[in-house]
Amino acid sequence: MTKLEVLRKYFGHNAFREGQEQLIDSILDGRDVLGVMPTGAGKSACFQIPAMLLGGTTIVISPLISLMRDQVDALVQNGIPAACINSTQDSTSSYEVFCRAAAGEYKLLYVAPERLETEGFARLCSSLTIPLVAVDEAHCVSHWGQDFRPSYLKISGFVSSLNERPVTAAFTATATEYVKHDIVEMLSLNDPFTITTGFDRPNLYFEVRKPEDKDSELLKILRGGTGGSAIVYCATRKNVESVCAMLNRNGFKAGQYHAGFDAEQRQAAQDDFLFDRMDVMVATNAFGMGIDKSNVSLVVHYNMPKDIESYYQEAGRAGRDGGDARCIMLYSYADVELAKFMISVSHDDAVRTQKEIEELEERDRIRLRKMQGYVGTSGCLRAYILRYFGENAAARCTNCGNCTGDMETVDVTVDAQKILSCIFRLKQRNRAVGKALLCKILTGSKEKRILDEGYDTLSTYGIMRGMPSVRVRDIITFLEGEGYFEVCGDYSICVLTPKADEFIKSKRAITMLVPKKAAVSFSAIHEAAKNDDSHQNPELFDKLRETRKNLAASLGVPPYVVFSDAVLWSLCARLPKNNDELLRIPGIGTFKAERYGRKFLGIINDFLKEH
Repeated sequence: MTKLEVLRKYFGHNAFREGQEQLIDSILDGRDVLGVMPTGAGKSACFQIPAMLLGGTTIVISPLISLMRDQVDALVQNGIPAACINSTQDSTSSYEVFCRAAAGEYKLLYVAPERLETEGFARLCSSLTIPLVAVDEAHCVSHWGQDFRPSYLKISGFVSSLNERPVTAAFTATATEYVKHDIVEMLSLNDPFTITTGFDRPNLYFEVRKPEDKDSELLKILRGGTGGSAIVYCATRKNVESVCAMLNRNGFKAGQYHAGFDAEQRQAAQDDFLFDRMDVMVATNAFGMGIDKSNVSLVVHYNMPKDIESYYQEAGRAGRDGGDARCIMLYSYADVELAKFMISVSHDDAVRTQKEIEELEERDRIRLRKMQGYVGTSGCLRAYILRYFGENAAARCTNCGNCTGDMETVDVTVDAQKILSCIFRLKQRNRAVGKALLCKILTGSKEKRILDEGYDTLSTYGIMRGMPSVRVRDIITFLEGEGYFEVCGDYSICVLTPKADEFIKSKRAITMLVPKKAAVSFSAIHEAAKNDDSHQNPELFDKLRETRKNLAASLGVPPYVVFSDAVLWSLCARLPKNNDELLRIPGIGTFKAERYGRKFLGIINDFLKEH
């Protein structure tokens, strides 16, 4: 059979996709390969087709049991003899696979990298003809990859231990130049044919939203219709459970998946999703790698991931059938602090040395800053991702929220001058702070730390008072993403770049894209800051702020997620007496009015009685 005949017979396609034929030809010619191809581009066929044409058994190294099982099931359904060896098999099933493999009955045998070091598997391989070792999710071999697996470092030794060195083929969907270099070095690829078919997924629409209430925004997105299944990614198990419960209360058939489930629970949840017994899967990043579900038309990130690699891989689970799909991130400033915490605890284990842990944490902090740049950019979201992976991209696209959404350009020149000047004034005093503290200084916080450290004596202290902290943070994040300052060191302090100096000297304008609703808010905020009645009734403001703080604590969210400072000041100025009047306050919609209105109206009514 020829490669095209195999493609037609077993996979049902009449032509190869971009990059497939070159990779297959190189493998058949006996050359190592590295294929970097986006999700849905047909990476698996690049080693499955040669396996059918080569003698012996191809070993496929894969990081997840679910990934192995899905691919083996698909191959068997296509009439290709394949099997996997994994830790969930009972002794009888495992013995049968070993016996049939030893008899040469399989063309492909899938194993986890941890299996390579076992004595039994080594004996099996010594009896097999192995023409090809395929390494799936090859980025796991790199410290710079988002899913580093120490066991992947054993692959090179395994290959060299075989009776004859087979062709080694490595594949991944997301790899920077650092990662590609590591893959070649760590897997000891010999003069590999390397191809990157491009990272762009034109059918995916990207958008970043910064809602005050993520739950209501998620409901709005899901009710907008997707035409298929949806995945909602959360950073923590707690969020997975609360979001899943909230969706079910609101009429969605939602399931959940996280690492706290045992193998049986995970498999049941995955099956419910794959077989369309649920509309929405709410999950941590433990879910999804290798899930080949074609009708996922929406991926929502409830929390910002720690890096671009993870985000693009997870978002890429949408639109695998080539149909239009949406990838929407719901961002809040609290996501950054959560990501930093997760970085600080994710590498603390007995396997790595302290130096390795420190290197990995620094790597993750660098990548987190790039992720923050993505949520803060006013430029094309698609271009930002593609350039991150080293690919040239047009300045604008026709399929992302920043390019085609209901956006408006806002002049933030004066705000940028204030923010950068504050960083500069701190430097003059040989001081430096992180973004959270910078925001508090600019907005005139009277926290004990601010006063004890003397930050209230800065000329820039309170210079952005009257603007809600969330808006100041948005501009700070935008300026970081645009390269006007960097966040450096263990304490994530803000350090000006030469670009900031050039901006101050040139006096040129800086504009920022924001949703039109937010653009109105920006204008309203500046007007409110000039208007004396925007700070009416400060005594009431303190009471409302205390109520907001307690409510936020009970919900486990930052206070501004409940209501921003601008909303609280508007309540103080307008003193609404009922729900209809409450709904006229900018920033309060029906959902929030129903959820929080009674409590805040009660405080306002008590205040009116007293005065």
